[in-house]
Amino acid sequence: MTPTDSLPGTRGAAVGRRIGIGLMYGLWKPRVLGAWRMPPTGPVILAVNHSHNIDGPMLMGTAPRPVHFLIKQEAFTGPLDPFLRGIGQLKVDRTAADRSAIGNALGVLERGGVLGIFPEGTRGEGDFAALRGGLAYFALRSGAPVVPVAVLGSAERQGRLIGALPPLRGRVDVVFGDPFTVGDGSGRRTRSALDEATVELQQRLSGHLGKARRLTGR
Repeated sequence: MTPTDSLPGTRGAAVGRRIGIGLMYGLWKPRVLGAWRMPPTGPVILAVNHSHNIDGPMLMGTAPRPVHFLIKQEAFTGPLDPFLRGIGQLKVDRTAADRSAIGNALGVLERGGVLGIFPEGTRGEGDFAALRGGLAYFALRSGAPVVPVAVLGSAERQGRLIGALPPLRGRVDVVFGDPFTVGDGSGRRTRSALDEATVELQQRLSGHLGKARRLTGR
């Protein structure tokens, strides 16, 4: 599938990673576990739980490679629009099948980049309890390995100075799991194949989250 918008450049995502490192390590105390599990080259899909607005920036600043996140189009307003585009992030319309976003996301993977997805579709409990079909589609279509990531501690407490953020200099744990692939490698994307992949993904992601909680005590 050919993207209808220009594919975001790798340089922008690299700049976004440097900004993420400065902000996340400057404002909080990320503890990153298992980052070595992420493949150092080639296409990768990061499947991240989502309980707070800083989860995406936290991954951008702690992942060992630059990440292109699929982000809801509502975030691309005012000065954030050119900024998010400039650091290689992908706008997606969650209310419809956004062919432009799908094409650009697949383009990132075809180029050997890292695609970040919140498979729950929106911010919530962050427990991987209900997954949308997008992650299964990208995993089957691209054949790229999926790396589960648990962000823990971002929504535990509100900060005193800024209530919408975690306490400044508080610890946030980011736990990377082992990469895995779904499907039979044929790229088959029938309804049954997507359903089976979604069930497998939910089980693996929930299992990783449980291990991460036991490991961190959160």
